[in-house]
Amino acid sequence: MSIKPPASDLVDQLVYANRILYDQGIVDGLGHASVRHDSEPGVYLLSCNRAPGMVRRQDIVCYDYDGNAVSETAERPYLERFIHGEIYRARPDVMAVVHSHSPSVIPFAVTHNPLRPVFHMSGFLGSGSAHFEIREAGGNTDMLIRSSYLGEALARSLGRHSCVLMRGHGSTVVGTSLQQAVYRAIYAEVNAKLQLAAQGLGDITFLNEEEAQLSSDMNDGQIPRSWGLWIKRLGQIDLDS
Repeated sequence: MSIKPPASDLVDQLVYANRILYDQGIVDGLGHASVRHDSEPGVYLLSCNRAPGMVRRQDIVCYDYDGNAVSETAERPYLERFIHGEIYRARPDVMAVVHSHSPSVIPFAVTHNPLRPVFHMSGFLGSGSAHFEIREAGGNTDMLIRSSYLGEALARSLGRHSCVLMRGHGSTVVGTSLQQAVYRAIYAEVNAKLQLAAQGLGDITFLNEEEAQLSSDMNDGQIPRSWGLWIKRLGQIDLDS
């Protein structure tokens, strides 16, 4: 399959996204972010099997929805690339996906308690997080989304939500841009910390759906300000090394 190369700026933004997620403590040696190809339908960009904080331009590979590399690479792929392909297949509105194991989210995933917005920065959680139980799709597994079949099941659980919690594993968030998906991954973790803290104090007054939507719309216009700060925090970095 011969495809057009992605825009160089899109590749750079994906490298930054990986490093920002590491810098913000959302991923460690594991986890991954992807973005749709800017001109090739049915193709998305994802790093090869590399720790997010070490991703470079040359690590970015193009994949089809079935998880096949469609650009030249000799590197191993991520085992869970099927998360990305099947969500893109199921959700044409999604332009970027982040999968992580951020620690404050895990308790919600294992107790079937949804994340709900406790403050305006997490308005994207207005409808609550979705929940994925891998046993229902694959029985007893190593918890990883290793196949298109499991990826499709995850995408079904995600539905129209912006975040799905994965029992015994982590979470996956989606966005209409790479910057938005990174923002949501960061603030899903922040919201989880705050929600856990508030639960011990009494009943929580969550944002209602209208408040959440108004807050989410407002925040979307402010993401470039945070994105610029997150990049500045990385300091002078060489995207090729």
